[in-house]
Amino acid sequence: MTVIRQMTYQPVGRRAAAVETMTFDRLRELNDGGTQRADFHVLAVVDAGHGSVTVDFLRHPLEKRSVTWVAPGAVHRWDDIADVTGHLVLFVPTAPVTHATRELVASPDLVAHWRIPDADWPFVDTARDHLLLEATAEPGDVSTEVPEILLSALIARLRPPRAEERSAHPVFRLFRSGVEAHFREHHDAGYYARALGYAPRTLSRAVQQVTGRTAKAYIVDRLVLEAKRLLAYDRLTAAGCAHALGFPDASNFSVFFLKATGMRPGAWQAWTTVE
Repeated sequence: MTVIRQMTYQPVGRRAAAVETMTFDRLRELNDGGTQRADFHVLAVVDAGHGSVTVDFLRHPLEKRSVTWVAPGAVHRWDDIADVTGHLVLFVPTAPVTHATRELVASPDLVAHWRIPDADWPFVDTARDHLLLEATAEPGDVSTEVPEILLSALIARLRPPRAEERSAHPVFRLFRSGVEAHFREHHDAGYYARALGYAPRTLSRAVQQVTGRTAKAYIVDRLVLEAKRLLAYDRLTAAGCAHALGFPDASNFSVFFLKATGMRPGAWQAWTTVE
């Protein structure tokens, strides 16, 4: 039984809008403490207060002048947000208009949380206020591109950590996209090297340069994350995970999961709790 709420992007009042905004007051009205998975990006900018959000099993603080970025497909839950103030920006993956911000948004390993330096805050605050103003304008008053342009400006001003170096390496960028598209069917780094036309050593060196991990380790980490989601939230059995992730059988998957995490799939499922 699936216990995650699946959320689809549905802009209120403006069908063509690719960007929507929301206050934490509104989030509190909608939030029931449950676990969610969305098909859109959620960018939360916190002005004040304290709370937390759990994204793919990692708990992040919601605190003054901090940012949380929940990517599509990430399982998340908002906790203790009674006194948090700020705004959330909801947008579809194609909303940003600049090349740099589109590449960043397309990354499957976005940084989930960071603090905004004091020197950057006035620029972030101004960019956000402009976006909020345009996003709430009447549909006929402005081109739908304006909120998308301002979203790109806000993302650029937020300066997500390490975004530039991860996007700059062309080999890693291609590998990352390939893994995200095919990790369920192909677990071998050699497949991606052949598909991209690089020698395995060249590919692994590029991945290690950016992530500090080998290409094989990167693929394993992606599989483990998806397996944890399936076990904890979708409540799949080892056999179900094996089928969903391209393993020959439940035994093969269980050996893989135990080696990667130090826990058997059933033990992980029992240990995690989804409220």
